[in-house]
Amino acid sequence: MKAVLALLRRDLSLGLRQGIDALVVVLFFLAAGALFPFALGPEPELLGRIAAGIVMTMAALASLLSLDRLFSGDFEDGSLDGLILSPVSLELVALAKVVVHWLMTGLPLLVAAPLLALLLNLPTELYPILLLALVAVTPALSLLGGLGAALTLGARRGGLLLAFLILPLFVPILILGMGSVAAVSAGESPWGALELLIALDLGLLALGPWAMAMALRQVLR
Repeated sequence: MKAVLALLRRDLSLGLRQGIDALVVVLFFLAAGALFPFALGPEPELLGRIAAGIVMTMAALASLLSLDRLFSGDFEDGSLDGLILSPVSLELVALAKVVVHWLMTGLPLLVAAPLLALLLNLPTELYPILLLALVAVTPALSLLGGLGAALTLGARRGGLLLAFLILPLFVPILILGMGSVAAVSAGESPWGALELLIALDLGLLALGPWAMAMALRQVLR
């Protein structure tokens, strides 16, 4: 456990030193989302109806920005080989990196989401369910993204390949997240969609690190 915590502190420290990456993610999230009002025109009611979907989609796209560097730094400097030989299992190493990715991207996006929702004219009564849905959506994005990063590690144009591989897998997560907001908007209970999202998070948490570790071992052979 101490070794895992040390790995978490190391990766988090490296991420904080490169704090510009988290800032770029948030700026992309806000700037790309803010373009929609210009495309849709001055129709605040229409914008308010689709605002939750825009926020979810922008969160998925923003999370992609740093995924290709999830394992590549350790792979290029040889640290990944040392981590395989360390007493910490590769599954825990992969999980630690995913946790750091969520802390550096998912958490800032949660903080910035209300601002984008305000820009998109989302009804204020939907803010709590939007944030709750994002709390369930963003870990799944990081776990799936980590699997994609492991599978494309060392590939030519790995970032582009990662996007093609992972974006279709994001779709069910986004549908469930938007479904929970739409349910509250229609006066219905959001818990059906949220429970499915939580179940998906738990399934990815159980299987994702194992799949990432297997992919990393194949790359390092």
